[in-house]
Amino acid sequence: MAPPLSRRILLQAAAVAAAVPTLSYAASGRAGATAAAPAAWSVLPFALDQVALEPGVFAGKRELMLDHARGYDVNRLLQVFRANAGLPTGDAVAPGGWEGLDGEANGNLRGHYTGHFLTMLSQAYAGTGEQVFAEKIGTMVGALSEVRAALRREPEVLAVEGRFGTAAFNERGAYQYVDLPSGVLGGATAITVSAWVRPTHADNWARVFDFGDDTTRYMYLAARNGSGVPRFAITTGGAGGEQGVNGTAALPIGQWSHLAVTIADGTGTLYVNGTAVARNTEMTLTPAALGTPAHNWLGRSNYPADPVFAGAYDEFDIHSRALSAAEITELQDSRAADSSAGRGDLVSYAFDETSGSRFADASGRGLDGTLRRTWGGPSHPGFLAAYPETQFIALESMTGSDYTKVWAPYYTAHKILRGLLDAHSATDDERALDLASGMCDWMYARLSVLPAATLQRMWGIFSSGEFGGIVEAICDLHALTGKPEHLALARLFDLDKLIDACAAGTDTLDGLHANQHIPIFTGLVRLYDATGEERYLSAARNFWGMVVPHRMYGIGGTSTGEFWKARDVIAGTIGATTAETCCAYNMLKLSRTLFLHEQDPKYADYYERALYNQVLGSKQDKADAEKPLVTYFIGLTPGHVRDYTPKQGTTCCEGTGMESATKYQDSVYFQAADGSALYVNLYSPSRLTWAEKGVTVTQSTDYPREQGSTLTIGGGSADFELRLRVPSWATAGFRVTVNGRSVQGSSTPGGYFSVSRKWRAGDTVRVAVPFRLRVEKVLDDRSLQTLFLGPVNLVARDPSTEYLEFGLYGNAALSGDLLPSLTPVPGKPLHFTLNGTELAPFAEGTEDPTHAYFRRSEPRIVFGNTDSGVANPAKDDGTSLLDEVWAAAPFHGKSALVEHVRSTVAAWVTAGLLDRADGETVVATARKASFVS
Repeated sequence: MAPPLSRRILLQAAAVAAAVPTLSYAASGRAGATAAAPAAWSVLPFALDQVALEPGVFAGKRELMLDHARGYDVNRLLQVFRANAGLPTGDAVAPGGWEGLDGEANGNLRGHYTGHFLTMLSQAYAGTGEQVFAEKIGTMVGALSEVRAALRREPEVLAVEGRFGTAAFNERGAYQYVDLPSGVLGGATAITVSAWVRPTHADNWARVFDFGDDTTRYMYLAARNGSGVPRFAITTGGAGGEQGVNGTAALPIGQWSHLAVTIADGTGTLYVNGTAVARNTEMTLTPAALGTPAHNWLGRSNYPADPVFAGAYDEFDIHSRALSAAEITELQDSRAADSSAGRGDLVSYAFDETSGSRFADASGRGLDGTLRRTWGGPSHPGFLAAYPETQFIALESMTGSDYTKVWAPYYTAHKILRGLLDAHSATDDERALDLASGMCDWMYARLSVLPAATLQRMWGIFSSGEFGGIVEAICDLHALTGKPEHLALARLFDLDKLIDACAAGTDTLDGLHANQHIPIFTGLVRLYDATGEERYLSAARNFWGMVVPHRMYGIGGTSTGEFWKARDVIAGTIGATTAETCCAYNMLKLSRTLFLHEQDPKYADYYERALYNQVLGSKQDKADAEKPLVTYFIGLTPGHVRDYTPKQGTTCCEGTGMESATKYQDSVYFQAADGSALYVNLYSPSRLTWAEKGVTVTQSTDYPREQGSTLTIGGGSADFELRLRVPSWATAGFRVTVNGRSVQGSSTPGGYFSVSRKWRAGDTVRVAVPFRLRVEKVLDDRSLQTLFLGPVNLVARDPSTEYLEFGLYGNAALSGDLLPSLTPVPGKPLHFTLNGTELAPFAEGTEDPTHAYFRRSEPRIVFGNTDSGVANPAKDDGTSLLDEVWAAAPFHGKSALVEHVRSTVAAWVTAGLLDRADGETVVATARKASFVS
């Protein structure tokens, strides 16, 4: 259970903080950028600025994303932050989608995409050094600093050009209104309310004014009712008792309109631009019936769910009599002060102010108005968000999920926090670190006072309680600040039920939202780094094994419809909404983090699988200034066409997609913590600058189009062990030469080939990794399979929505390689045909209908394209005779294959699974067939 924040806990956190060196270049190559690597890491990563991508498939994909990053106006992302703080937004238009108030769940996730974008820019700058990215980072960090400063102050008027002079503007998303003193209605029995307004958005039920006590007694004028036209109403009996009048046409957006309401002698009249558009002659209520309302608001409703008025106010007057039609008409062309009606005698606001939060009342009654926030203001000066603190507050009392009210506020906080930390790491901008530290100070102040049971309930709520990778980010911040409160904050996110189950090896993932939980475990590993508490690392290690391979698709992705199903159910989960892209992103982060502790090649194997297939394939192969063009789901149903503009845009997966495409090189190389070894985990064209050793390592390859890589040492000389990953699929051999001479070593698939020596400039290491075509069978349906050539998942391009049937044994090689059964497509590397159907790498980001899985069909026994005419029998478990024959590959020659066919046939005949005569035919066919070696 998350520990209570006693003095003892804080002292323990302080002791851990004191043990962490404050600054180091270990992870970044630049002093002052990040904290020292944790002592628990047995290998260290290289920073993005130490590994340069060379031309190849990754550099090509990255360039598409860099084009987007260069061209996108970051002021659009900042618009929602500035609006929330009541700052000018200029002409910037918010991105929309999940970042907009009209997006899914009312834009309750807005701000998250800005954090993703900051991370993308930071990675882009680290990876390329292009100044344009640093400039954009500086713009964003500077603006967010201004936003936080504004949130710490009382709101201030935004003065704009008015109908006659200056007007007060309220940006949509600002949650600001004008609070008028009690007594503005003066107990009047007759009244005129007159106002100039310029709405900027068609929000139904946004109030021009609302005077009342609650949702029972009030009087309001809405710029738009449910039908989109103005409505005035008064009631002492709630909505059902309203007496009102409705307009006949919608107010134009972006234009000034004059509204006036009069009540006298039982008649209420609504005027729009000087014309009476509606009249109710049966109004028995007057403002006097309301007494002295407690709430006298311009722009805010007594109904909390109604939107705040977005737009500008010019003159607002209340008269204690009903103005005549002629007087109201006169107000169309002159200010109230210059008209025969004069200023309102109850209140009169000209909105001429250009600063401050007070609006002078010119009626002579001294009832000045005050600009306020509907939510009051932040509970702590470190608060930073693109929306009010209300979602964080509401979560604390929630018992069930409702993302239309609360949508993962701590998830959004994580994205912002992560972006700020990455900005600081990339540019050393201390403002970013200050903002990040302030956010965590605020979260600590908010969460540390809550009971442990409340925290457990919050974090267990689907969607609303999601907090993403916030623990990892807080631990990273703590390593920089050393503040004990920050480490204590990280532990407040412990979801004990999940942690304890996984630490015990108990699989409880069935039914859980996948991406809500994957990043939790990366955070737990970082908590282990900071505290040494073993259950954190055990939980993460065991969790990884519950996903890989038990809930993993061939491309490395996981989840169906965003959720996990039962262990080992793969075929039963394939649909149009499988493999959420965020899940692959977060599984890669977890795999990388676990590798820092345990150099088990399975983590690198998984990393290669997911990176070279789902992650590469999730990015469309074209640039776009408006969108990153990244998938949300990757449907694995037959004939699925990828959607690179998912949902309404600015989704979580587009955010992580931007990040993935700017950090392709982050796990190519690792160094042993003591500097004694260099791990090469991925074969990718790149150039490593290993400053501590004074050497460079340049990988020259077109992998995976090329089946191997060449590494060249540059710089000085250094002693270290070169550890070359032998992929688990590399069953066709793994050969290494140094300066042209063969090197002996362990080439066991799923391990490392080690070469130790004193390396000198010019030394060349050639790695040959022959690819074989292989199938991977789905765990719960062995006839459903996916095809791989080396690390490359091959998909069939075909519009059919039924599973295609393929046979692959027909021309299998003596080595067991199935590749001879395919026909290469000239001029298109890694493209083949099979039975007239094109096969292509999953990584290609096209809009072709694809089949990632196919039905294996080997109806007759065929060797070397020679058909025996004999049906291919199968056992009860689905294993066919051909499966059993080829399972013994590789064969050292044709005679060895024929002998194995003879013994296998004999066993099947004895078991009654094959007729003796047919068996003799099968053996004879094997003898006369020609085989590729």
